Amino acid sequence: MTNMTLPFPVVISREDKWFVVSCPVLGIATQGKTEQEAREMIADLIKDYLSDPDTQKPTLAGLKSVSFTSVPIEVPEGVFHRKASSSSHASSY
Repeated sequence: MTNMTLPFPVVISREDKWFVVSCPVLGIATQGKTEQEAREMIADLIKDYLSDPDTQKPTLAGLKSVSFTSVPIEVPEGVFHRKASSSSHASSY
């Protein structure tokens, strides 16, 4: 049997000093101190998940049916506040 390489959709977000990454089609998540570390952690976790005989695996059709989009939401003024930066560059949030 030949292995195949498939792209698994993941979501990466910054939470304080951590990068949190989840794989919605598998319902798993992990974190890393850098975005690269988070990517490596989720790749390892996905491999472990797929290797575990006790976990339910997604169908190929289910894996291909995932889509990500944005939903426009009207946000009241003042909900988001930028943190004061002590450095010369602005926050990326």
